[in-house]
Amino acid sequence: MTQRIVNDLHLAGSSWRAFERTVERMLIAKGYEGVQRVGASGDGGADVIGTYNGRRWLFQVKRWRTAVGTSVVDETIEACRRYQADIPAIVSLNGFENGVRSLQSTLATSGIPLQLWDRRALLKQADRIPDAPLSQRLPEQFQLRSYQEQAVDRTMKELLSGSRSALVVLATGLGKTLVAAEFYRRFSSLRPGAKALVLAHRNELVYQLERSFWPMLPASAATGVWNGYERPAPQTLADLDVVFACVDSVASHVAQGRTLQDYKLVIVDECHHLGTGAYDSVLDDLSAGDGGAFLVGMTATPWRPDGKTLHSWFDHPVVDLDLVRGLKEGYLANVDYRMFTDNIDWHKLAHGLPDADVTLTPRGINRTIFIEEWDDAVVERLAEAWKEVAQPRAIVFCGTIDHAERMAARINALGFTRSNVIASKTSDGRSIDTPTRSRVLWDFTDGRIGALCAVDILNEGIDAPDVNIVVFQRVTHSRRIFVQQLGRGLRLAPGKDRVLVLDFVSDIRRFAAGLDLQNNLNGNRPGYDPRVRLGNKVTFMRAGDVDEQGTRFLRQWLGDLQAVQDAGEDVHVLRYPPSLQ
Repeated sequence: MTQRIVNDLHLAGSSWRAFERTVERMLIAKGYEGVQRVGASGDGGADVIGTYNGRRWLFQVKRWRTAVGTSVVDETIEACRRYQADIPAIVSLNGFENGVRSLQSTLATSGIPLQLWDRRALLKQADRIPDAPLSQRLPEQFQLRSYQEQAVDRTMKELLSGSRSALVVLATGLGKTLVAAEFYRRFSSLRPGAKALVLAHRNELVYQLERSFWPMLPASAATGVWNGYERPAPQTLADLDVVFACVDSVASHVAQGRTLQDYKLVIVDECHHLGTGAYDSVLDDLSAGDGGAFLVGMTATPWRPDGKTLHSWFDHPVVDLDLVRGLKEGYLANVDYRMFTDNIDWHKLAHGLPDADVTLTPRGINRTIFIEEWDDAVVERLAEAWKEVAQPRAIVFCGTIDHAERMAARINALGFTRSNVIASKTSDGRSIDTPTRSRVLWDFTDGRIGALCAVDILNEGIDAPDVNIVVFQRVTHSRRIFVQQLGRGLRLAPGKDRVLVLDFVSDIRRFAAGLDLQNNLNGNRPGYDPRVRLGNKVTFMRAGDVDEQGTRFLRQWLGDLQAVQDAGEDVHVLRYPPSLQ
């Protein structure tokens, strides 16, 4: 039997979550835009949403043992109002009661185009999808860049030469998952019937990986998820071409003495986490990278948390492209990075701090030289930036939920765009329900909202390549999170020539990071006055003008930029310049 995106075996052996993802994959393959799988407790009657030909579709997906009744229709219509969708659709694995069809006709006379898809209709919809991957049907959207093509070619070369493994190192935003997906496609063509296992260390990441692979796979390739939330039935699991799994779930299976499928390819995302007991047990069971399954590792940071290397599993990267090189070579959107120094008390910095020693800690200096929050000025700078870019779309990273709500209110008050908060809770501690968050993201994807004020989400997991303004108003001392946040604006998109970054963070270590990025982009050593090259620049701003004096002074103050960036709160690394001591 030729497998399809939808077939009876997988429908019978899958969970309700897998059924929803089947619909999600089918919509993506059919060309729907902004597709999201909302399905969760409290989803408000929406399981999958997406836009097609400018109209917003809302799908209620039911994997019930019985036929769906009219109460589900009422729930779906109400969900459409809540999500501001145009077309309600119900997908039912086991059909509909007779009254539902009658209600559909009644609703049609009222201008409500209710769509009903049973198992037969679902299979018919899937059969209309060409087998060729979406990446081949829409090459302008999924064309591999030269370094990605090179990474796939070199990984294939390692495979064909008899090597045990291959390591792909690509910075955030450079599309390492597309490399892995395209490699699998070529691998499966070379070795028909070979199964692949894609591992990650978090349940949420597993879902993101499966979704990222879909456009690169033919409709005849069946995928499934095995993690802390779900596990396919044994017959279904054995029939899947690619299994996306959380390593802890697979390791638990191995620890119970159970055998794994004969996977010929193992792909590990964020492979800098290798070395844990869970990964060791799974890779050992499959002899991955050691004469058994071919092992492919993907990471943006090829150093492990414990400081050890990845040499136990990989020889050398087949491709190694960091953020700075990606910017310089035009693989990411040009960055116009502006760091604002308006809130520095230069007098205190230049003439000594109370009870200060010759060396200072980041905690001590941050408490002393930075003025209070300056939200009004931030919104004014954002309003000015709004006029500088074509079709502006912004993400504002805020420090607290209360702060995000204030920022969104100020943006809306000025009226240059519509803004909303995206967070897990409100400022009074109430959880923001799934429908609200999903509708906000949908509105942002469709352009109904121009600016998102984000707190504890959006570091990863949202694909909005047309974001061209990123605003930082929160301090993060994690380079990984900072790069993920910056990466929200780095992806290339048609008509997008740059990303404008406005950094208002009140932390001396961020200024060190900005100076270091300035050095790297321009190939300068500390002490030089950098100039703009290759469309990328880092500029220090004060009162709306370039702050060249402040830039030079900060260089003297911060000295070893690398040491300052990595300093803890109470590490004495900040030193008065000799001229001030």
